Amino acid sequence: MHGLTSAEAAERLGRDGPNVLPSARRSPPVVLLLHEITHFFAVLLWIAALLAVVGGMPQLGLAIMVVVLVNGGFAFVQEYRADRAGQRLREMMPATALVVRDGTRRPVDVTALVRDDLVVLRSGSRVPADMRLVRTHGLAVDESPLTGESAPVRPGEGGGVHAGTYVVEGEAEGVVTATAGHTRLGGIAALSRQARRPPSPLSVQLRRVVSVISGIAAGVAVVFFAISLLLGAGASEGFLLSVGVAVALVPEGLLPTVTLSLARAAHRMARSRALVRHLESVETLGSATFICTDKTGTLTRNEMEVVRVWTPSGTVHIRGGGYGPRAEVSGGEEQMRAARLLAQAAALSSPNGVRLVEGHHRPVGDPMEAALHALAARTGADAAEAVDRYFPFDPRRRLSSAVVGDQVYVKGAPDALLPRCGPVRAAEAALTSMTGRGLRVLAVARRRIDHMPQEPREAENGLVLLGMVGLEDPPRDGVRDAIARCRTAGVRVAMVTGDHPGTALAIAREVGLVRGTPLVATGSSLPDDERDLGRLLDHDGAVLARVTPEDKLRITAALQRRGHVVAMTGDGVNDGPALRRADIGVAMGASGTDVAREASDLVLLDDHFATIVAAIELGRSTFANIRRFLTYHLVDNVAELTPFLAWAASGGDFPLALGVLQILALDIGTDLLPALALGAEPPSSRTMTTGPPRGALIDRKVVIRVFGVLGPVEAAAALGAFTAVLWSGGWRWGLDPGPELLTTASGTAFATVVLGQMAVALACRSESTPVVSLSPRTNPMLGWAIATGIISLGIFLVVPPFPALLGGTLPPPLGWAAAVCAVPALVLADLVHKRVATARSIEKSVRPGRT
Repeated sequence: MHGLTSAEAAERLGRDGPNVLPSARRSPPVVLLLHEITHFFAVLLWIAALLAVVGGMPQLGLAIMVVVLVNGGFAFVQEYRADRAGQRLREMMPATALVVRDGTRRPVDVTALVRDDLVVLRSGSRVPADMRLVRTHGLAVDESPLTGESAPVRPGEGGGVHAGTYVVEGEAEGVVTATAGHTRLGGIAALSRQARRPPSPLSVQLRRVVSVISGIAAGVAVVFFAISLLLGAGASEGFLLSVGVAVALVPEGLLPTVTLSLARAAHRMARSRALVRHLESVETLGSATFICTDKTGTLTRNEMEVVRVWTPSGTVHIRGGGYGPRAEVSGGEEQMRAARLLAQAAALSSPNGVRLVEGHHRPVGDPMEAALHALAARTGADAAEAVDRYFPFDPRRRLSSAVVGDQVYVKGAPDALLPRCGPVRAAEAALTSMTGRGLRVLAVARRRIDHMPQEPREAENGLVLLGMVGLEDPPRDGVRDAIARCRTAGVRVAMVTGDHPGTALAIAREVGLVRGTPLVATGSSLPDDERDLGRLLDHDGAVLARVTPEDKLRITAALQRRGHVVAMTGDGVNDGPALRRADIGVAMGASGTDVAREASDLVLLDDHFATIVAAIELGRSTFANIRRFLTYHLVDNVAELTPFLAWAASGGDFPLALGVLQILALDIGTDLLPALALGAEPPSSRTMTTGPPRGALIDRKVVIRVFGVLGPVEAAAALGAFTAVLWSGGWRWGLDPGPELLTTASGTAFATVVLGQMAVALACRSESTPVVSLSPRTNPMLGWAIATGIISLGIFLVVPPFPALLGGTLPPPLGWAAAVCAVPALVLADLVHKRVATARSIEKSVRPGRT
C-alpha cells in the first residue's frame, strides 16, 4: 500500500483538525483565587466586614477582610500547587509516528495524522490513533490502559488497535480509522469530563454549620437592634450593637483553622507518599465507607513472575520478586535438571528479555517473556545460544518457536501445544491445578530436526513436552494487612477490574479480600436497575471482573445511592470517569496514566495500596480534629455573646463587658494558634478500630459540652471577674462606671476569656479523657500555641495602640486572681462532665438485653 499523498493528508487535516485529544478547560489562576474568597463562608465574612464599615467600625471591617484574603490566598496556593503536581506529565499520544505517504515511510508528528493514513507500528511504540490492521507479524498489544486486562492481546489482520495502547511485540501496518476525540480514548476522556463528583461530606457539614450559625447571628442581631431601640438608643447605636452581636456569633477563625488543618494533614499525607490534589479530599477519605480497587498495578505489582514449573519429573517452586536473577528455587535434583532444560527452551523461544536499568532489572517488551528469561537465570539455564530462526507468536497458532542448531524449542498455550506432543501422564491434572490458582500457564516443548524448517508447521509438530510454567502477577507487599485494616475500620473493599474472573478471584483470595463464599460477577452480568445493582454490590470482598468504564460509573452511582462514601482507585485511562464521579478518586502515581491522575483527588506516589490505609487514618483524625477546634471556637463564642445578653437583659444597667474589636482579637489574635494546634492532634489508637465518622460535626455531645458545660463556665468566669473589678472600683448597679474603670474591667474580662480558652484547648484534645491524663508530649505544638496566646494577651493589654483601640487595659491584682481562677474551674468542670458521661456509657452497655 502506498498510503495517502501529502496533498490528501493536508486536505483532511484542514477538514478534521489535528489529532489532539480535547482537554478539559482549565480555569486560570485568577478564577481559582476568586473561588477561594467567594465561597459561602467567605461571602458571609465579606458581609460582616461591610456591615462593620457601614456601622462606623472600619478597623473591624478591614481586619475581617484581611482574614478572608489571607485564608483564600493560602487555600489557593495549596490547591494550585497540588493541581500542578497532579496534572498530566506527558500527553497520551507519542510525539511522532511512522507513516507511509507518497509511497515512502516518513516520521510525522502525531498531531498531523488523519483518517486513512497508513501507519507502521513497531515493538515499544505507542498506538497514535484508532486503526484497522492490514498487516501483522507477531503483533502483541498491551491494552491495559484502556481495558484493565493485564495480558497482552494479539490482534490479527482485519482487527483493530486503539489510541493510547502499546505495542509490546512484533510489528504491523494499520489504516487510521479515527483520530482525536473520535477515538475510543477520546470517548473515555469525554466520560471523565462529564462525570461530576458530589460535594464532600466536610463541605456539606461545614455549610450546614455555617448556615445555622449565620441564621442565629442574623436573628439575634435583629432582636438586639430592636431591644436597643426600645431602650432609647439611637438607630446608629443599635445598629452598632447588632453588628457586634453578629461578629460575636460568627467564628471568624473557623475558616482559616479548617483550611490550615486540612493543609497540614495534606502535608503529612504527602510525606506518606500520598499527594492530595484537593484539600477537602483529606476529610472525605476519612469518611470513606467503600473502596473499589483495581487489581493490576494496585493490588498487584503489574509484573509477571514464574512461581511454579511442572515437568514430568515433578514440580519446582520459585519464590522471588521482579525480574532479577535471584530467587528461592525449591525442588529435587532431578526436578531441577528438568526445570533447567525447560527454562532454557522457554527463554530461547522468547526474543524479548531483561535489561539492567539504574540497578534494577526491567522487562524489554512482553513482561511474560521477561519472566521466562528471569526463570532461566534463576535456574542456571544457558539462554545465550544464538537463535538461527524464530517463528513469532501467531494468534491462530497460539505458539512461538525458535530454531537453535538441531533443536526446535516451542512455547504456547497448553490447549494448543499439548495436542502436538505425545501423551504425558499428569499433565492435565497439573494444568488444572495451576489454572485453579489463577496462574497464567504456558506449555514448553522441543523436537530434534535434521534440516532448517521454512514454515512453523514444519517445526511445531512431533514435539516432546518439557513441562509447563505457571506465571502470576504477584500482590504488592502489605496489601493483605492493608485490606485487613480496612475491614477492622469498617471500610468495605471490592475488586473492580477488567481482567478475567478466574485471575481476579485468585488474586482476591491471595490478598485476603475474599472470605467464605465469594461474590464474583462480570460486567455483562450486572443488573441494569441501579437499586438491584446497589444491593448486589453492597458486600465486603466482592470481585467484579470484565468491567467497562461505563460499568464503573454505574457501580459508583449505585453504591453512592445506598449512602456509601465511595473511594475509587485506578491507574488506567479507563478509570478516569469513575475516578471523577466517585466521592474520592485515588490514582496510582508511579505506574498510572496521566488521565487517571488528572481525574483523581488523591495520587498514591508509591502505587502502594497500604498507603490508602494511612491516608484513611489521617482523614479520620482530621475529622476528629475539626470537631475539636470547632468545639473550641464555639465555647469562645458563648463567652463572647454572654456579655451582650447580660447587657440586653439588664436593660443597659449592666455595662457591656467586651467590645466588638476585643471579640475579633480573641477570634483571630489569641484563639487561632491553639485551634490550629488542635488540628494537629495525632490519631489516637482507636482511630482505625471504629467505623467511619458518620456523625455531624456538631452533634449532641458537642452541644452539651459547648452550651451545657464549658461555655457557661467560661462565660460565668468572665462576667464574674468583670463584675468583681467594677464592684471593687465603686460601681453599683445602674450607675455609669466611667471610662477608666470600664476599660480596666473590660481588660479583665478579656484576660479571663483568653486564659479560659487555654484550659478549653487542653480539654478539647479528647472527648473522653480528662486533661490531667493527657500527655503534653503527643502534641507539643499546643504548648507553644498556649504560650504564644498568653504573650499575645500581654501585647493586647499593654503595648500601644492596642489598649486604646480594643478598649481594655491591664487588670488589677484582683482581676488577675479572678481571671486565673477560670483555668481550674474549666478543668474541673471538664473532668466531672467526662466522668459522668463515661459512667453513663458503661451503664448503658451493661443493661440487661444488651450485648
